[in-house]
Amino acid sequence: MAPSSAVKRLLLPSPVGPLFVEYDEAAVRYIHFWPQGAHPPAGTRVQPTRDDPLGWKVAEQLREYFAGTRRDFDLPLSPEGTEFRRRVWNALREIPYGQTRTYGQVADALECRAPRAVGQANRHNPIPIVIPCHRVLAFNGIGGYAGQWDKGEGLDRKRWLLRHEGVEI
Repeated sequence: MAPSSAVKRLLLPSPVGPLFVEYDEAAVRYIHFWPQGAHPPAGTRVQPTRDDPLGWKVAEQLREYFAGTRRDFDLPLSPEGTEFRRRVWNALREIPYGQTRTYGQVADALECRAPRAVGQANRHNPIPIVIPCHRVLAFNGIGGYAGQWDKGEGLDRKRWLLRHEGVEI
């Protein structure tokens, strides 16, 4: 793999809390849900510089998604993970806006007999929202989100994202 260019960081506001985005000139690498009020790393910007086309594209597409005018992202992505996790994350990107699948359905689509492994890949998704892991549910309910089950900030985000896309929960 070629050496990557300098990592850039944005802290963007959103209805589900601040989003900390890490990317380089080629692709988005991470989107983290950032704790409200926590200080981001030095050099983090609240908007891209003039000469940062990918930064502007990320900020614009996330803003459009939250405004309800964007359903699909066309950002270059480079999530780091095992081959299996990358296969799961690619399958998640095939779930249309406003629709859901169960962990078992995603596993079946991958010809995998391990829905729990799909759940673990979801939990480790480094680019939530753009790779829509919130669209995957347990067969008997909402399931988890970002490693949380039953209650918590993560599940509140998942519920918000699903409602935003018109999914009844």
